Amino acid sequence: MKVMHIHFGKEGGAERFFVNLVNALHERGVEQRALIRPGRSWYDQIKGSARIHEGTFRRISLSRFLLQWRMHRILQDFQPDVIMAWQLRASRFMPAYKGAYRISRLGDYPEHLGYYSNVETLVCITPDMAARVRALGWKRDVEVIANFTRAVPVAPVARSQMETPDDAFVVVGMGRFVKRKGFDGLLRAVKRIDGAYLWLIGDGPEREQLERLTDELDLRSRVRFAGWQTNAYGYLAAGDVFVINSLHEPLGNVCFEGWGAGKPTVASRAEGPSWVMTDEADALMVDCGDDEGLANAIRRLRDDPALRQRLSIGGRETLRTRFSEEAITNAYLELFAKGVARR
Repeated sequence: MKVMHIHFGKEGGAERFFVNLVNALHERGVEQRALIRPGRSWYDQIKGSARIHEGTFRRISLSRFLLQWRMHRILQDFQPDVIMAWQLRASRFMPAYKGAYRISRLGDYPEHLGYYSNVETLVCITPDMAARVRALGWKRDVEVIANFTRAVPVAPVARSQMETPDDAFVVVGMGRFVKRKGFDGLLRAVKRIDGAYLWLIGDGPEREQLERLTDELDLRSRVRFAGWQTNAYGYLAAGDVFVINSLHEPLGNVCFEGWGAGKPTVASRAEGPSWVMTDEADALMVDCGDDEGLANAIRRLRDDPALRQRLSIGGRETLRTRFSEEAITNAYLELFAKGVARR
């Protein structure tokens, strides 16, 4: 089986899953190539599993035509069985190549279907997303395949590295700094919890605003901005609780990474977490935008070590039974085989 990936993403949960799947497919004997943006921090994590081509796709640019020509040459040389586009921009670039089964993996809800004209099958990461696609009028194939994480408990970073006392209660938030991720609400919740520290792992366009809010809330002494970390698991391991406070979250890797690192999780009732998580069994769930409810859930975990342990065990069990690497990789291999067999 030969798979050509097209991925023009930058940094975030979708990119972490891309790395995970490319490596998992390589371990199952799949020959792969990938067209990605230049200068990605995760380049080294996939270079042993796929031959990498670099290029930047711009919708209105002469370079677009050069990239299309390069893609044509790559496909002639590689002759893949499957072409897999990741997210909207790559789907827009999907070539009308009849020799391969053409898939787009959706990491978010599409606003319209105009970018998928050369796609045969849309892979959605939740049933709700698949229903939305159908409601928009998609008549071709839809598959629902979730994510998996390769996060495992690792040695924690030293808390001194983050200027945090060893005995502090540490809340960890992780992701791209955009409004929908709700990091501003997480800051306001931590403000309500005496002595709690907050580590924010990530970066993005809202960084300056979040820094400003940290100062407005007089939280600078208890909040640490760690920046984007290619391997964030040591930071997760050093924390006490992991929080997902998204207002909108289809199903990012973030839904699994706290569990994979062995940490109890608090999550908002956004789309993805609501499908993946069960309140009181493997996470504590709070309403989107409820800063006080979020603070109360974090306090419960701070004050109840037995609850922390129970949720950590529950999270690992959910990963094992519903979202294991083996099950998700098998689902992709079965999809590839089915699509190729139809050609």
